[in-house]
Amino acid sequence: MNTNANSPILDAVHKTAQDLHRLGFIDKRKMARFDALCIEPVPAYDSEKIRALREELKLSQAVLAAVLNTSVSTVRKWEQGDKHPSGPSLKLLNLLDRKGLEAVL
Repeated sequence: MNTNANSPILDAVHKTAQDLHRLGFIDKRKMARFDALCIEPVPAYDSEKIRALREELKLSQAVLAAVLNTSVSTVRKWEQGDKHPSGPSLKLLNLLDRKGLEAVL
């Protein structure tokens, strides 16, 4: 997992928590909370970035919508700037951007 590289203190705390979890001193639920606090936030995707990503992957709006499990009209509204992706769609867009189409399929 990528922790927030801008904070060496946060990174050290997270590594310590991982060690404590591995040794059984921190339960799974608390470790999940540490993970959530320490992961880097997903960057925002504006209309231009979404369109550029889709074109780079050589996907139609319909295929991108199917990959992201959303509607074609939602992808269209993202690209027009009427809506912005959030939640799972935002994370999947980021995964597509970083790792490519094969990581999602």
